[in-house]
Amino acid sequence: MKLKYILVLVFICFYNYSFSCECRPLNKETMVTEGLKNSDLVFFGEVIKFNSTKGTYTFKIIELFKGKINSKIINGKAYTSCSISPNTKGLWIVFTNFKENNTIDISDCSPSIGLDSNQGLLLPRIPEKYFSIKDQEMRSLKINIFALEYEKQNLIYWIRQLEQLRAYKTSQIIALKKEETELKIKTYRSYIVISLIANIILFLILIFVLLKRKKQ
Repeated sequence: MKLKYILVLVFICFYNYSFSCECRPLNKETMVTEGLKNSDLVFFGEVIKFNSTKGTYTFKIIELFKGKINSKIINGKAYTSCSISPNTKGLWIVFTNFKENNTIDISDCSPSIGLDSNQGLLLPRIPEKYFSIKDQEMRSLKINIFALEYEKQNLIYWIRQLEQLRAYKTSQIIALKKEETELKIKTYRSYIVISLIANIILFLILIFVLLKRKKQ
């Protein structure tokens, strides 16, 4: 009897957790752009430490795409029911925002994704139709095929995101260099104009002095 109540309680807790976080569906074509716009920090990193009980974790940043940090090591924490808390060591692409004490919070609504297929973007539910298959071996086979398909899609999303983020980083570097070049050109032009004005003034002073001496 106690077991029955425990199962009911677990079901209620799981149900509340599952439906307490409502996210707008991510558009595969624009999710990186939206993620960059809505995030303080975007990086490719590795989970080097985690505590599943406390919902805390630590990343080593491998490649930074957006934001400013003082260290390659950054700590995170699950703050809400919408938070993702990595529970295995592995590689991630993270879109996040800073919280208290410079910790980060990875939202389940962001495009953040772990290379390990059981975490991050688009975690699927096994279709109900598979559970109605009476043959146990066939049912297991269908579910395994479904899982492998998800792993393939997860890897495709991962590679696509990394390519788009690196393209964004390259475009930012090019834009920054262009801005620096334009500033140098503007400064050089200003220098030329100032030099020209100074030379004109000196030339006029020289003419004035010569005319004054000629009158004497």
